[in-house]
Amino acid sequence: MISRGCCLAASLSAFLFVSVGGLAQEARPISTEGLRASVGSVPPPDTLAARLTPELRGDIFMARKMYREAIDMYRQGPVDSAVLANKIGIAFHEMIQLDLAKRYYELAIKLNPKYGEAINNLGTIYYAQKSYRRAIGCYKKALRNSPISASIDANLGSAYFARHDFKRASDWYNAALKIDPDILEHHNSFGILIQERTTTDLAIFHLYLAKVYAKLGDNDRALVYLRKALEEGIHDRNKIPDMPEFVVLKREVGFRQLLAENPKPL
Repeated sequence: MISRGCCLAASLSAFLFVSVGGLAQEARPISTEGLRASVGSVPPPDTLAARLTPELRGDIFMARKMYREAIDMYRQGPVDSAVLANKIGIAFHEMIQLDLAKRYYELAIKLNPKYGEAINNLGTIYYAQKSYRRAIGCYKKALRNSPISASIDANLGSAYFARHDFKRASDWYNAALKIDPDILEHHNSFGILIQERTTTDLAIFHLYLAKVYAKLGDNDRALVYLRKALEEGIHDRNKIPDMPEFVVLKREVGFRQLLAENPKPL
């Protein structure tokens, strides 16, 4: 027979997957002493289970990448919830079922026309379909309702980049980095927003990221992306030392060493 202590530990484990801000994420490690101190005040497992709403249960399934089960849970919640409609859309999006994802993002927007997260996510559908103009329209509309968002700014940068409008792309990436210096380093960190950064020409993309980071004074990251651009076969590599964005960076020893090394395309 499973002991009451084991049930309690399992219940605590489930709760530690639920984030405060929205969709589930793994919780940060907590100290052993803190855990011990909190155990005595935790309600019995049956009480904890009763507090798990369909949305929270769905969030736990999302954290475990069990998207079908998450959808089933979310559908047990209020049918007029824009938040749940958006989360169902994200679950379908994760399964690459873009038509169903689009349908639920549109439902979320219908339920709440000012729901910036859902508007942004609809934009990512258009981006995936290479309808970049419509994606940009969605992202800008999302920004009107969520004016401070590094993810949406970065999405705009990607959409403009896909249209080869490199000046606007750099401007939006720069705006995103001012809000969150690590925004372009995130690798599929799950949240209520979906961030789109796929590109068709990684060499050019990474060169522009190197320029953005150089302008921000983040020389280490600028060198990392410059190396990637060289390894991916960026054209006109001989012009790099004279690019105005690298005026300060080229004083760095690492910059001179990288150009002297001249990495060949992989």
